[in-house]
Amino acid sequence: MSNMQKATNSVLVKKTYDDGWMTFSIKRKSDTASVHKVENGETEIWEEIPVALADNLFQEALENGYKVTVYDSLMYGGHGLIHNFSHENFTFIKGDILNKEFLHQSMKEHDVVVHLAAIVGYTACRIDEQNSYRVNHQGTMNVVDGLDGEQLLLYGSTGSNYGTVDGICTEETPLNPLSIYGRSKTLGEEEVMKYPKGIAFRFATAFGVSPRLRLDLLVNDLSYSAYNQKYIAVYESHFMRTFIHVKDIAKVFKFAIEHPEEMSGEVYNVGSNSMNHSKGDVCKLIQEKTDCYVHYADFDGDADKRDYVVSYDKINGLGYDTTISVDEGIDELLRVFPIVQMDNKKYKNG
Repeated sequence: MSNMQKATNSVLVKKTYDDGWMTFSIKRKSDTASVHKVENGETEIWEEIPVALADNLFQEALENGYKVTVYDSLMYGGHGLIHNFSHENFTFIKGDILNKEFLHQSMKEHDVVVHLAAIVGYTACRIDEQNSYRVNHQGTMNVVDGLDGEQLLLYGSTGSNYGTVDGICTEETPLNPLSIYGRSKTLGEEEVMKYPKGIAFRFATAFGVSPRLRLDLLVNDLSYSAYNQKYIAVYESHFMRTFIHVKDIAKVFKFAIEHPEEMSGEVYNVGSNSMNHSKGDVCKLIQEKTDCYVHYADFDGDADKRDYVVSYDKINGLGYDTTISVDEGIDELLRVFPIVQMDNKKYKNG
């Protein structure tokens, strides 16, 4: 990879959003300690989700002594990355996941690929359905095609793959995606699971503060409405949803790098059994902190029809669990909202 130093026990993490991709390479402080037991090699990780997750992921990497190279299309700008440039172990490269030749060239000689490149969410996907399938499905095929058979592949999938579910949702629950986002991500997940060293993470709904704060995520959106307007309109308030803080999403990638043999070839729901809440429950938590008015509406609806309790027993059984509650996340958001300017498009996908 250009501008990359060959390093002992290093990790290269790649991150992507929408039609671009970001990579970052990580080098441990100790040349003898490697979480993935690699000697004289670099590890490559590809990331999907919002910049929110990416930045938390490579922040954790930098804090743990890794060398990080970010490769990104900058579709949503680069403001969330600026604070990383002062770190001596941080490097940035601009690129696109659909540039297959350049992608494959960049993936060589790395050990782990964290693939998070995607058009994320129903709203963003419906703007250009064809491009959403191209990025979420074909882009994933490009990543899988570029792997050398030895590299570990970590894929950021989504609970939107499930669609309508009766009862408790486990990894064995049949997939029935209803939205463009869910269908395109399901196709991507199928490509990943054809690769023997692939791991797919079906994430709960993200929330929390990040350098590129997203206000189109349920907890973030409702919290901002309560703060800014003292008013929340919520539909399908009885629908059950499950949530995960962006920092806890970042932590599962590190966890997988440390446990590749136990986790390879498997799909995992990522979250915590304690984080299954109804939308109405979330509104009540916010109302207690803001004294806002909550209007329970009978219009609109969730295109993914996400209304189910999710079991996280599989990944929790390996030793991973979340650390930040929805309640704590709301407090965090309310502290940061005074500096948020809602007329700035960067706070929403689509």
